[in-house]
Amino acid sequence: MFRRLQSCHNVEDLRLLAKQRLPGPIFHYIDGAADDEVSYRRNTVAYEECDLVPNVLVGVENIDMSVTVMGCKLAMPIFCSPTALQRLFHHDGERAVARAAEKFGTMFGVSSLGTVSVEEIGAMIKTPKMFQLYFHKDRGLTNAMIERVKEAKFDALALTVDTITGGNRERDLRTGFTSPPRLTLSSLVSFALHPLWAFNYFTHEKYGLPQLEGYVKEGSNIAISVGDYFSTMLDQSMNWDDAEAVRKNWGGEFCLKGVMSAADARRAVDIGATAIMVSNHGGRQLDGSRSPFNQISEIADAVGDKLDVICDGGIRRGTHVLKALAAGAKACSGGRMYLYALAAAGQPGVEKALGNMRTEIERDMKLMGVTKVSDLSREHLRYR
Repeated sequence: MFRRLQSCHNVEDLRLLAKQRLPGPIFHYIDGAADDEVSYRRNTVAYEECDLVPNVLVGVENIDMSVTVMGCKLAMPIFCSPTALQRLFHHDGERAVARAAEKFGTMFGVSSLGTVSVEEIGAMIKTPKMFQLYFHKDRGLTNAMIERVKEAKFDALALTVDTITGGNRERDLRTGFTSPPRLTLSSLVSFALHPLWAFNYFTHEKYGLPQLEGYVKEGSNIAISVGDYFSTMLDQSMNWDDAEAVRKNWGGEFCLKGVMSAADARRAVDIGATAIMVSNHGGRQLDGSRSPFNQISEIADAVGDKLDVICDGGIRRGTHVLKALAAGAKACSGGRMYLYALAAAGQPGVEKALGNMRTEIERDMKLMGVTKVSDLSREHLRYR
């Protein structure tokens, strides 16, 4: 395993290793997006349509890539965005990601649909932790999760606002992906072709979604697709008053995840948010939406001095991080960039992904002629 992992020099290498190791439906859940997957591809292509303009003769022996976001100092300007169902990808799931994030001094986000409890993660690591909240129809569940996260001493709460209904994830429809996996003839064949994954899934602790325990059986004991879960379990009446009420109930660093317009960013300021994640949910929701990177400058100009603007999505290289920061983001976050790595090799895989990214960011900062993140500005960018 380690020899093959060490040959993974970038996100695409890790993606291919994950594809080898996961049953088809589970790999395509990570890898897929909505409709024709236009936004998914655009999220990365957008970075390729912007060029960097370096400076030289600056003296770059010592580099400081740390940032402070949502009141937390991070050792690198990218963190692990909250993602669901992680123990489907590797039996250690969130435990592996949490330990890797702590090793690299960056933030780890835990999902409402996470597979390890917030209490366990809270006790496991000392580095910054974010909880991502889905606003359920069952207000008792929503409020209970907030109270649990307070008790677990998480540093920030992120309310996801772009899942008012499920996106049209056609790869999941074709593969029949559900949580937990539905046992069918085709899925059993896929499990048989990936015996190590199947052995680990069926011999480790029972799969479940502990944040939902006592409230929702779907996703843990009743198989359901993620799209159907969003469409049936989440509250489609959620509005700005509800978001403000969540912020008041939480009482700490509060982020809206899924903001894509300057107008909504201004509203986020008005309700007291301290951060926004500019995100189209990895292209999994509204296909044809703009890429987060292409919206960063407009949003940063509107609100950048009033809250922390985080660029979430499509990041595959250290240069992508530098471009987002130069455009006005305070920090970046990503999901697939570490999920492929988790599926490929568990905690060593996530450490490899974060190590690759840190090495690239440090090298690229030196090549750009900047010694700290705050040196980056739009003077370093040219759009084609």
